[in-house]
Amino acid sequence: MAGKKKTASADLPSPSDAVLSRKDFEAELKRLHGELVALQEWTKATGAKICIIFEGRDTAGKGGVIKAMMERVSPRVFRVVALPAPTEREKSQMYAQRYLPHLPAGGEIVIFDRSWYNRAGVERVMGFCTEAQAVKFLDTIPAMEKAIVESGVILLKYWLEVSEEEQTRRIEQRIQDPRKIWKLTPMDLKSYGRWYDYSRARDAMFAASDTPWAPWYVADSNDKRRARLNIISHLLSKIPYEAIKREKVKLPKRQKPQGYEEPEDIRHHVPSLF
Repeated sequence: MAGKKKTASADLPSPSDAVLSRKDFEAELKRLHGELVALQEWTKATGAKICIIFEGRDTAGKGGVIKAMMERVSPRVFRVVALPAPTEREKSQMYAQRYLPHLPAGGEIVIFDRSWYNRAGVERVMGFCTEAQAVKFLDTIPAMEKAIVESGVILLKYWLEVSEEEQTRRIEQRIQDPRKIWKLTPMDLKSYGRWYDYSRARDAMFAASDTPWAPWYVADSNDKRRARLNIISHLLSKIPYEAIKREKVKLPKRQKPQGYEEPEDIRHHVPSLF
């Protein structure tokens, strides 16, 4: 458990193996869920402030990693921020202003599903900002992140990378699967043809904002299962959390009915169809 900083299971197949089985994946994810809960309790107890940013190409698997992280933790401690397009009022503000209120307070872990780096990526590539605005953002963002870190926030930034072939496969899957069609936006389709524009924007973003106080960590996400385990393991290794000692839980005795009887007719039942 926490404190030993075990980040990878020796029982897992090596990355060279073709397939990570669902059984192995779920077993390791279960262990990591326990570590995330330990991180949660440490964060609450110590008042730590943790901010995790996920960026990457469309279909790279950001949502899947976040979903895997959130499955067993409290949304009162772990909070996901996925902001919509800015309003007209927000467009008139300092660019990063709308993100700042979402930074963590003591005892919180905030996960940004895309972040202020929209300006360095989609806004720059798709023409939603001028080239001068994008360059200005990249000039100023290291100082802003330094101020965030110096305020006591643990800031982790992840870029999920996917190949051209795998991106195409995932987009075609979204087109064909009614459960996933909502993930496919008109912007995704417009962005699809601009692979190398995004590559150049990514490279410029790394060059400007990969700093000693807020480095970028790149994860290969062609294999979704491995990506989820690798990223969760890595972020746990970057936070100095420890197991919080808990008092032994003992169930109290349940009260006696003292004449209470369950009514025969509780209306508005959900039908038993299955």
